[in-house]
Amino acid sequence: MRLFDPHVHMSSRTTADYEAMAAAGIAVVVEPAFWLGQPRTHAGSFADYFASLVGWEPFRASQFDVRHFCALALNPREANDDRIAADVVALLPRYLAKDGVVAVGEVGYDEQTPAEERWFAEQLELARRFDLPVLVHTPHRDKKRGTERSLALVREIGLPPQRVLIDHNTEETLPLVLRAGCWAGHSIYPNSKMDEPRMAALVQQYGGERVLINSAADWGISDPLKVATTVAEMRARGIAEEVIATVAWDNPVAFFSQSGRLDLEAGDATGNAFAGNTVRRG
Repeated sequence: MRLFDPHVHMSSRTTADYEAMAAAGIAVVVEPAFWLGQPRTHAGSFADYFASLVGWEPFRASQFDVRHFCALALNPREANDDRIAADVVALLPRYLAKDGVVAVGEVGYDEQTPAEERWFAEQLELARRFDLPVLVHTPHRDKKRGTERSLALVREIGLPPQRVLIDHNTEETLPLVLRAGCWAGHSIYPNSKMDEPRMAALVQQYGGERVLINSAADWGISDPLKVATTVAEMRARGIAEEVIATVAWDNPVAFFSQSGRLDLEAGDATGNAFAGNTVRRG
């Protein structure tokens, strides 16, 4: 079974991670733009970051037969930074038009501030303008209220719910998202968010319709193989193979295909360099 990780920050990972993911059957990834761990003080740093997500990182992934796509946005945490927020959102249209960009994201709430809501709404409008689906980050704290506010804003903007993936769900928020008609993502983490047994239990309870799983692996304590380990847990519990395939492949393909840019044909991995750089140094 081919697997799809619809939320993983591969620019934080090593080539060994790509090798391990490919060996585990992970054939396609989507990398959303996110916070790099410390504040960025210039909007221009986002230009280089976005360029790496549409250029260098797909090349790096291709060396290991992994298809890499991205979602681009001003992330919720940095939406509170008045030094950069407006300029970054003004920069986005240049990059949202590029091949390989299959969604706007991550957008949403962190501390649930007025600034976050302003830029969340503006980026939902950008998604409408560029006919792209949206990946929504739900906050680590007060998650239920943040999820409810996210769903309300989507309704207020008038974006079709089938174009919206609400991520980082828990047992408390999943039914809210499904009732709203949106897609429901779940980040499987070693020590927080969601784990494999809890996720398998949710699939047993709710089925696989509009349910996705991801690793959300980044520079913190995380594991880019969590899609594969969750599939193994679902299999061990006797969940039907067609349901597992729906959650781990069919649903992310269906969601991101709404962009019109999800080309799953294998790219040319024979090139040795990108912009003068290579992953085959030795």
